[in-house]
Parts: sequence; structure tokens; C-alpha cells
Amino acid sequence: MSEARDLLRDHDLELDEVERLLARFQSLGYLDDTLLAEQLVHVGSDRKGQGRRVIAQTMTKRGIPREVADAVLAELPDDDDERALEFARTKAKSMASLDRDTALRRLTGQLARRGYGGAVAMTAARAALDEVQKPSTGVRFR
Repeated sequence: MSEARDLLRDHDLELDEVERLLARFQSLGYLDDTLLAEQLVHVGSDRKGQGRRVIAQTMTKRGIPREVADAVLAELPDDDDERALEFARTKAKSMASLDRDTALRRLTGQLARRGYGGAVAMTAARAALDEVQKPSTGVRFR
């Protein structure tokens, strides 16, 4: 509703007219902060592989009230470890040619930018790289 309020204010409407329009839109079901928050959680976690922290920041930026954001985030399964590992697996394949330290640093950074905490990001990055970077056998020429 915050975004709609800001948009209406940009059109030089009187404050009471803005509030009247918002009330009307809300009564018609056009504006619902809870539905928007649920959609942001779905997109953030399922499509983008984001962690709770980034999803919460997105909701704050979009003007979702804190109590609504907290309630919707509370319904999110506590599977950050699994989602972080799933994301790390998709990225680790493209880093197979890098040395382990570089790949670990880059992958951990990508996970951190998606809102996963340091320990979760590091554990997921290590596990994904372990799966991709198998020990070499035989002689290697450079």
C-alpha cells in the first residue's frame, strides 16, 4: 500500500483524496500487503534462491509493514541450508576450472549477496565445490 500511496502523491492529489482512493482500492482487493509479501517470498525463495535476509530487505524497500513481513517470513520453511546448497550446486559447475580458493571465495560471495549468512554460505559453497571438483587421477601436464 505504501507504493500506491507514493504513486498517488506524485500525481498532486490532496491527502484526503489519496486516502479515499487507497481505501477504495483496498476494499476492491486491489491492494493487499499480505498478498504482496507472500508473492515476494515466493519469488525470492523459489525463483531467485534468496535467503531470508534479502527477502526481508526487499519487503522493507517495498514498504510492507514490519508485522506483515514478519508474519509471512515466519511461514517460510527453515530450509536456508538446503536452498543455499541448491543454488551453490548450480553455480559451482561453472567454476570447475578455477582453483578452489578462488571458486570458494566467488561462490561464497554470491551466496552472501542472496542473503545467506556466512556459515550457511561457506558450508554450501564447500559442499557444492566438493561435488564438482573431484580429485584428479593420473599425471597432469600444464
